[in-house]
Amino acid sequence: MNLFLIIWGAATVVGLVLLIVLRPDHHISWLVIIASLTAFAVWVSLPSNPGIHIDLNNDGEYGVDRDLEFRQGLDLAGGVKILLEADLPDNETPPAGSMDEVRHIVESRIDSLGALEPTVQLQGERRLIIELPGYEDPEGATSLIKETALLEFVEVPGPIVSGTPILTSYAMERSGGEPEATEEEAGVGLDAPDFAADDTVYETVMTGEILENATVQSDQTGEVMVAFRLTPEGDTQFAEYTTEHVGDYLAIVLDGVVLSAPRIQTAITGGSGVITGQFSLEEATRLATQLRYGALPIPLSVESTSTVGPTLGQISVEQSIRAGIIGIGVILLFMLVYYRVPGISAALALLVFAVLNLMVFKLVPVTMTLPAITGFLISVGTAVDGNILIFERLKEEVRSGKKISRAVEVGFDRAWTSIRDSNLSTLIICVVLYGFGTSFGAAAVRGFAITLALGLIINLFTAVTVTRTFLHFIMLPLSDEMLEKRRWLLGL
Repeated sequence: MNLFLIIWGAATVVGLVLLIVLRPDHHISWLVIIASLTAFAVWVSLPSNPGIHIDLNNDGEYGVDRDLEFRQGLDLAGGVKILLEADLPDNETPPAGSMDEVRHIVESRIDSLGALEPTVQLQGERRLIIELPGYEDPEGATSLIKETALLEFVEVPGPIVSGTPILTSYAMERSGGEPEATEEEAGVGLDAPDFAADDTVYETVMTGEILENATVQSDQTGEVMVAFRLTPEGDTQFAEYTTEHVGDYLAIVLDGVVLSAPRIQTAITGGSGVITGQFSLEEATRLATQLRYGALPIPLSVESTSTVGPTLGQISVEQSIRAGIIGIGVILLFMLVYYRVPGISAALALLVFAVLNLMVFKLVPVTMTLPAITGFLISVGTAVDGNILIFERLKEEVRSGKKISRAVEVGFDRAWTSIRDSNLSTLIICVVLYGFGTSFGAAAVRGFAITLALGLIINLFTAVTVTRTFLHFIMLPLSDEMLEKRRWLLGL
């Protein structure tokens, strides 16, 4: 694999050097670049591709570690579908904008699950539909979506053993005088004991609202911890408190359970810190996600969860692939029959167009759903449309009396503006569709817009540069006199 990348990189450099040393329209330079790019695209597109794993320092650790696989959406790969509803009285309507805020927070939390292309959209005024392709744990997803980690910095009189549940003033205030955490809810995976028998309520100094970000890190011993960064206001508040309470104890409490209770040795003014608690990687990731995205403005209840199997998706993929192969085959046959010699270059350029798209789908990566596949197939039509514009213009130039070689150059040059303008106008539509999908949760529309837009951009390269380069070398053995006598070779 590394040998292939080395050879490919060398060929690409040679092509670029030729392009710089020679003139920009030199066909040999472009042929080398096209061949190199196509070889890499074919390698990336292979189903058995091992991915890119490069040990830069030769120390056994990959500096570049990337698997290359096609990502499939819920309709193709299966996954989890969850229906949530605002946990409010039946006659109470959520405040204006609150459910939209819930949707944004849920989307942010879902990203940490590694779901491929989640669909989160509102249904009416109280419901939220969530689709998680490739995810197999409905309970874990629901728990992360609904729960919020309550982080408190609590003033305590002395050291407290990690894992000890305590009552805090802020938690008591939120729960109306009752302890908010329970044995099942406390500790984010810690084995916490029952709540303390005494009714001591410890004063909450600050809460997790002062946090700006939280990430998972590990120290030199490999212990997993959650590093946090404070907001400017939180930094000031934290610095003032620690300056005034040097020598006192400040407990870090999560959901009513003490994670640690360090003694303030000096004023802390760095604006950041860490939370330790013998976390597993999964527990630390979950905690960081909950702290990072905060509380939901409205409580949610689960109406239903279901697991979608990939059986229908497999059938859809097979039918889509079959339809795509048949469609591309018919297009290639049409170009060869109708345009003859130019059609050969167009057919080759179309194959390059297809593998370049597949390469981009893996590298970006793009989540493949049925609408996304539809967008790709439509982009194939636009690629052929560009070649048709060029060849029809070429025919017009030949009929006007120009020599074949000159007609080819003029045909490409004059067709370029039409191809550019038509593709740009469609790209604008793709931007609108993508914005619609992002704003209203229509992920299917968004996937369609992405694949269609990528196809249009790649087409600007293949329809003109690739087709022109191939046509140049195909016509090298054919003189203008030969083509004038055998105009049928040009489809005339």
